[in-house]
Amino acid sequence: MAGAREAEARRHRTAALALARRGLGAVRPNPAVGCILVREGHGDGRGRVVGRGWTQPSGRPHAETEALRRAGPLARGATAYVSLEPCAHHGSTPPCAEALARAGIARAVIAAKDPDPRVSGRGIAALREAGIAVTTGVLEREAADLNAGFFLRVTEGRPLVTWKVASTLDGRTATHAGESQWITGETAREFAHGLRASHDVIMVGVGTVLSDDPLLTCRLPGLAARSPLRVVVDGRLRMPLTSQLVVTAPEQPTWLATLHGSDGARRRAFADCGIDIIEVGEDEDGNLDVREMLRALGTRGITRVLLEGGSQLVGAFLRHDAIDRIVWFRAPRLMGGDGLAAAAPFGVDRLAATPAFERLDIGPAGADIFEVYA
Repeated sequence: MAGAREAEARRHRTAALALARRGLGAVRPNPAVGCILVREGHGDGRGRVVGRGWTQPSGRPHAETEALRRAGPLARGATAYVSLEPCAHHGSTPPCAEALARAGIARAVIAAKDPDPRVSGRGIAALREAGIAVTTGVLEREAADLNAGFFLRVTEGRPLVTWKVASTLDGRTATHAGESQWITGETAREFAHGLRASHDVIMVGVGTVLSDDPLLTCRLPGLAARSPLRVVVDGRLRMPLTSQLVVTAPEQPTWLATLHGSDGARRRAFADCGIDIIEVGEDEDGNLDVREMLRALGTRGITRVLLEGGSQLVGAFLRHDAIDRIVWFRAPRLMGGDGLAAAAPFGVDRLAATPAFERLDIGPAGADIFEVYA
């Protein structure tokens, strides 16, 4: 019987994390949180789920508030399974810890503590002070991984960066003439569009805009509204005013990161088209400083960046050790040295100096394969 109860509790904890994932890419600057309310001790010995909630678009309402709303009076005496410590500070809404206590829950199972100094243990303390039994650290690693972007923004002032690559087996992303559509198949492309929907920002360099004139939207059925904010890194303002990104900027928010002191008339022209300009300083090599750019995105509440290229921008990120994760799609093709590399040279002359990653996952994507590294 005890084993059955533990298995059921495990399901609820896992379900709270699954609910939290629904908010990824839509709740910045807040974390994506899931909450399940369960009343124990029914006739069959199993708990009854009386409320589910996850962080809603733009971060309000919070997961706990949403679950309590759905549960109503049935929340009294329930166990709350929450993927992240409930907030304890007054903002645009009252603290979730206070709402859970006021609803009369009996127990809270919390996966991970919130590193935000306004919370950081205070939510747990508030629940305990209200006489609620609290268990912490359950599926903590998984919960922290899910909100790694939020954690980085709070602790380091920058978002999580995931580099998405679609290449041949030997790491080539286009022919020497620039042809790249389509190296990978439809399944891999659908997977990549799903990645876009789970990130706050999709980022490319101006070279990608000049060669491909992309839209950078999520084109999966029903997920167009989850298209991320678009950021173009263009130190010299070379992006054409006729590009799709500029033309569609009034409908799909677009930011342009450029160097301090870049052409004022061009800046005004982009601004007139509805593009938000972010001015950034130079790094030690005289190029746009990607670390400063990421900090600027962090101050704007960005938690998750999907970096899609091109090779020069990726090389700059690798040179500054600014890539946290990689999702790599490989097609069963070879191109050799005639093709364009996924990353431009970034100053590595010793094996010991190469960025190293751990493979977390690998699997099929139609005729292609995908790999996930961190």
